[in-house]
Amino acid sequence: MSVLVLNEAELRRCVSMTDEAAEAVALGFTRLSEGRVSMPPVVRVDIAAHRGEVDIKTAYVEGLDRFAIKVASGFFDNATQGLPYGSGLMLVMSAVTGFVEAVLLDNGYLTDLRTGIAGAIAARHFAPRRIDTAGVIGSGMQARFQLRGLRLVRDFRRILVHGRNPTSVERYADEMRRELGVEVSVAHDVESVVHESQFVVATTPTREPWLRATWLHPGLHITAVGADGEHKQELDADCFARADRIACDSRTQCFRIGELHHAADAGVIAPDAPVVELGEVCGGRQSGRADEQEITICDLTGVGVQDTTIAIEALRVAQAMKLGKLFEV
Repeated sequence: MSVLVLNEAELRRCVSMTDEAAEAVALGFTRLSEGRVSMPPVVRVDIAAHRGEVDIKTAYVEGLDRFAIKVASGFFDNATQGLPYGSGLMLVMSAVTGFVEAVLLDNGYLTDLRTGIAGAIAARHFAPRRIDTAGVIGSGMQARFQLRGLRLVRDFRRILVHGRNPTSVERYADEMRRELGVEVSVAHDVESVVHESQFVVATTPTREPWLRATWLHPGLHITAVGADGEHKQELDADCFARADRIACDSRTQCFRIGELHHAADAGVIAPDAPVVELGEVCGGRQSGRADEQEITICDLTGVGVQDTTIAIEALRVAQAMKLGKLFEV
């Protein structure tokens, strides 16, 4: 038996922020909402001594002959050692025999990409059609991937960014200005970002919510990607009371570890509230934004079906391109 091993550089050649990759992830969301996915709860290991956490996510999608198991880490003091805060890898397993077929040593790239793609899917269905200013809270990797995803589905003239680290924010502004060819301005506070934007993405691991309900305005869409654990929260719970339409990647998971978890605990939203899953919209069973004046929020916690679909797509392309190294085991 042989196992194909691919490194990050090879995987970057295989998949990126494209319509094809988005279609693969959207199909996974659709199957999840149809009940055709076996997906266990997230396993998280907290390493408090080094401000670290490790998440394990997986899912099997009916009809696919492979599935992935993803291990992703986030160590928030890594910058002091000159290291990125996130890393990871994925194992691609045969859904027929259970044997390992490939090891994807992506250093977290596939996780970053599939999260950005989920943001693109959310924006396609819930963001207003006309966006002048896209607001970003945070200046890390997801602040980049979310705007790349937005650019896939919407045009916009300007990015307005706010973050806690001035050096990181300036670096982000310079990079996105060159990459996307748009104006990028730095905001001194989150309130300014929300007031001046039609689209806002929150990308930080904060434990203290800093996006207030009183700042929300008609025509605004918010995508929240930072809260992927019970202890994280970017949006004040009352934001959900202001929203006309609420979406998420997985109701079960978001009410357990996402922004919706905090809104439910605060009594702002009931667990059986009409929250739309992305897969329901991708599959045509629910609608997205109804008009340009709605306030919409999408809670993204990251689900295992995204990892399986992006891993399978990457492996498919890699095999067609004859990339990687085969090891006999």
